[in-house]
Amino acid sequence: MPQLSLHSPLGSLTLTQEDDALVALDMGWGRDQEETTLLREARDQLHAYFDGDLPRFALPLAPVMATPYRTRVWAALSAIPFGETRTYADLAKIAGGSARSIGQANSVNPLPILIPCHRVVAATHIGGFSMDGGLETKRFLLSLERRDRQQIGQAA
Repeated sequence: MPQLSLHSPLGSLTLTQEDDALVALDMGWGRDQEETTLLREARDQLHAYFDGDLPRFALPLAPVMATPYRTRVWAALSAIPFGETRTYADLAKIAGGSARSIGQANSVNPLPILIPCHRVVAATHIGGFSMDGGLETKRFLLSLERRDRQQIGQAA
């Protein structure tokens, strides 16, 4: 499977492609690098996201470890607008299951940031985050989106 790595404010990230879709986004620099049109586009969109110039990704995604339930949860995550959050309970109302099962589906999200699991919080606190850096990474992403959302609103 082709992989392409990039530098980001979070450190190195590696994108993985299978067929014509992205299947994973991992922390760290991948050993083998192979540029494809899709991987270059994904890299460019991630750079634009981190620069505050891209509020929504437009990439074909086919997350690994997808089950019908996880697919519903990840679709609900993808519908959360840039710069906003929803609670685990809010997502459970949309995708079914419980707040806990939403958290479990988030914890195995193979495409964090692209499928924005960082936008889900607990009713009384920030909740968890399984990407390297944990809550510090989640806070960074939420802060980045809030700041950029304000800038996008001012420019409109």
